[in-house]
Amino acid sequence: MARLLEVDRLRVAFRTEREEVVAVDEVSFAMGRGETIALVGESGCGKSVTSLSIMGLLGANGAVTHGEIRFDGSVITGCGEPVMRRLRGKEIAMIFQEPMTSLNPVMKIGEQIGECLRLHRKCGRKEAKSVAVGLLNKVGIARAEAVAKDYPHALSGGMRQRVMIAMAMAGNPKLLIADEPTTALDVTIQAQILQLMKQMQEEGGMAVLLVTHDLGVVAEMADRVIVMYAGQIVEEADVYALFRDPRHPYTQGLIRAVPAIDGAARRRAQPIPGAVPSPREMPVGCRFHPRCQYAIDRCGLENPELQRIGDRHSVRCWAAHTSSLAPEGQPVPGAVITV
Repeated sequence: MARLLEVDRLRVAFRTEREEVVAVDEVSFAMGRGETIALVGESGCGKSVTSLSIMGLLGANGAVTHGEIRFDGSVITGCGEPVMRRLRGKEIAMIFQEPMTSLNPVMKIGEQIGECLRLHRKCGRKEAKSVAVGLLNKVGIARAEAVAKDYPHALSGGMRQRVMIAMAMAGNPKLLIADEPTTALDVTIQAQILQLMKQMQEEGGMAVLLVTHDLGVVAEMADRVIVMYAGQIVEEADVYALFRDPRHPYTQGLIRAVPAIDGAARRRAQPIPGAVPSPREMPVGCRFHPRCQYAIDRCGLENPELQRIGDRHSVRCWAAHTSSLAPEGQPVPGAVITV
C-alpha cells in the first residue's frame, strides 16, 4: 500500500513561562491511501496534539521539536504557514471535536462551505452556492437550501457535525482527520455519522485518521489501531488482532472498561485505577507502571521501547512476552467486543 502520511519520531512541546512541557514523545506511524487508522486513548494522552501537529495548528506556544511529518512524499514540518494553508482543506481536512466552536457563528452555513469551495476549487460565488447545497444534500441534511441560509446556532448537534463533514469534503481531500466526530451525539445520530464517513471514504478513496476514546467507534471504522498513553504509542495492531489479543496492560484496561451486555458475557465496566500523569510529572520508567497490575521492578526503572511481537503488531511493555499477560491468540478475560 502506497504511503500517504508518515510520522517519524515526532516530539511536540509547549512553552510556558517557566518550562517546556512535552505532550507527544517519539511517536512514529505511517498510513496508506484509503486506510483508516484510529488513535485511541484517554483524554490527555496526546492523540489530539498529534493530529493538530499534522495540520500545523499547534498555536503560538506549541512546536514540533524533533522528528518530521511527511505527506504525499513531501516533508511538511516547518514548511511555513503559506504552504500549510494550501494543504489544509484541499489535501488534508479535519473534523473538529466540537463543531459549534469550529463553525463561524456569524456566517451562514452556505457561506462557510462556499468559502472553502472558492478557496480550494476556485469556484465562482454562484457555483459555490450551488455546490454547497449539493454537499448538504449529500451528507443527508433535509431542506438543504433552507439550511444553507441558517446560522450554526439554529442547527442541532448532529446537523452541525454533518455540516463539518460537508465542509471537509468540499476540497476532495486525500486525508481526513476526525477528532472525536461523534462525541455528545446520541447513538442513532452517531451511527448515521459513521455510516456517512464510510460512504464518503469509499466514494473518494481518502484515508481517515480517527481520533477517539470510543472503542465501539474503533471496531466499526478502523483498519489499524494505535493506542497512546502519556504522549507515547504503547501498542499498534490491526483492529482484529487488537481486540482478539491485546498485549499492553493499558489496552486491556481500556477494553475491560467497556461494559458487556450480551447474555452470558454480561459484566460491569472495570475502570483503570488512577489517572493519566501530567506531562509535567511523568513517572520514571514505564509511564503506565503506577497504574499497572503486572508491574515489576524493571518497570519503575526503565521505559521500554516499542517492539514488534508479531505481524504488524507492536507493544511497549516489559511483560508483553510473559505469561502474566493474555497468552497469544487468546482474548483478555472479560473482553467481549467483537469486530
